[in-house]
Amino acid sequence: MSSEQTPAAPETAASRPRRVTYAAALCALEGLALVAGGVWMLVLGLTGDPDDRQQAVTGGVTLMVLALLPLLAARGLMGLRGWSRGPAVITQVMAVPVAYNLLQADSMAIPAGIALMAVAVAALVLLVNRETTRALGIRGPGRTP
Repeated sequence: MSSEQTPAAPETAASRPRRVTYAAALCALEGLALVAGGVWMLVLGLTGDPDDRQQAVTGGVTLMVLALLPLLAARGLMGLRGWSRGPAVITQVMAVPVAYNLLQADSMAIPAGIALMAVAVAALVLLVNRETTRALGIRGPGRTP
């Protein structure tokens, strides 16, 4: 059996760069925050007195469904799956305008905007890093292994 036919050994935590682990942790943190926000919105919509109950329930369910993207990306990053960088980057790019809008508010949303912007920028830096790209097996166009 040649080396091309030999299956690769499964990646372990020791062989995973810390940058990938940190990026996965930040994605998981964002996913968990979306789940918490969705549950909070759903509970308030069902038990409280919202202006529009249907809108509150729909918003809560939508946030929980949106949480799947960063959570799946985090799981893929932990397993060093090359496909996982795309959803992780998309999540961060979507978080930047949300953070910007939170920063424009005159309320307690400003600290949340600062935190979200910091997490999104840090995760983007970790995800586009050369070490992360190499660990995930991502090559540029036209480059052979």
